[in-house]
Amino acid sequence: MLPVTPSFRLDGRRALVTGAGRGIGLAAAAALAGAGAHVTLVSRSSHEIEAAAAEIRAQGGGAEAIALDVLDVAAVQDAIAAAEPFDILVNNAGTNRPKPFTEVLVEDFDAIMDLNLRAAFFAAQAVARRLIAAERRGSIINMSSQMGHVGGANRTVYCASKAAMEGMTKAMAVDLGAHGIRVNTICPTYIETPLTKPYFEDAAFRASVLSKIKLGRLGQVEDLMGAIVFLAGDGAALMTGSAILVDGGWTAE
Repeated sequence: MLPVTPSFRLDGRRALVTGAGRGIGLAAAAALAGAGAHVTLVSRSSHEIEAAAAEIRAQGGGAEAIALDVLDVAAVQDAIAAAEPFDILVNNAGTNRPKPFTEVLVEDFDAIMDLNLRAAFFAAQAVARRLIAAERRGSIINMSSQMGHVGGANRTVYCASKAAMEGMTKAMAVDLGAHGIRVNTICPTYIETPLTKPYFEDAAFRASVLSKIKLGRLGQVEDLMGAIVFLAGDGAALMTGSAILVDGGWTAE
């Protein structure tokens, strides 16, 4: 008798996506909803996530929006504690302030680390607590970066935040494995989003980036959607503490 491929459908599961108003977060919400999950979109920009949730519903999916600043850990914890448990978390909210190492300000360091690491840590903790209390399995997807695996010019703090996320993910996987909660990262190369678009207006920077991406093109948010659905569902049932590098070959050499 032939083995049966696990379903990539997510029907009946609840997903929470942070930074869901645009870019990678919006793509994550669309991907999960398209696979059947009910998605809660979180962002500070209520108009963006309300519009996105409405579009998902118009296409037959399930979605709602919650305007939250993930830097407000107490507010995020309260919102997650008050909701039904989320089977899937995409920890996507993040930022960067590229500067040469010698020019980084304390304020730059704090802003990047607070959003990329601290907020992600406590959002995941709140989701995990609810899953454990409900004795439900789950999947936490931390949106990392190729820069969590290599260095990059003018990105010391960003690289530090993503390398820390990689270590945090492995340790979370160790702690949560007994509860059936899987924790993994997705590590994109440069993706064309509203956050990164200004960088690529610099022709020299764009050329430098393209010279390192072996597939010869910048990433699009669609390039990440398959990995998100895969890690969220039963196809990745034995994956935890792992990183999926969607980097066009950047880190291959």
